[in-house]
Amino acid sequence: MYISVLEFKNKGTMKNIIFALIVSTSFLLACNKEEGTSERFYNLTGITWTSDSLLADGQDASGPGELLENFKGDARFYENGTGNFGQYDGTWAFNNTETQLIINSPDLLAALTVNIVELTATSFKVTTQFPSQTNPGTYINIRMTFVPK
Repeated sequence: MYISVLEFKNKGTMKNIIFALIVSTSFLLACNKEEGTSERFYNLTGITWTSDSLLADGQDASGPGELLENFKGDARFYENGTGNFGQYDGTWAFNNTETQLIINSPDLLAALTVNIVELTATSFKVTTQFPSQTNPGTYINIRMTFVPK
């Protein structure tokens, strides 16, 4: 069946078609991300993060000789799973639910697993616990916050 453009206009359908085209185009632009890739992945890898605060048991631990000194500075998480984390180079991965990051570096004694407290385009906050070197059997509460560079 053939319907002319004038018949579409008369029935008000032309407005619906234009509206559908606009909505479809907006949807395609919004979904420009690779299929299966999450917003958390894009927030983590699309930004160079710089340390804002590095706390151990609530105290600044970013100064010379302090526990988190080598995490001070920029953190960059690349899409291929490699990265730079302050003074460390290594690899990173999300856990299955993207609520934790696992960071490996030859310069760390073991893999570092951190809990993601917040990961948005403007804030990246993680926490973890680290065994105390001076008080065996106890843990130091670590909180690291980062902002976009």
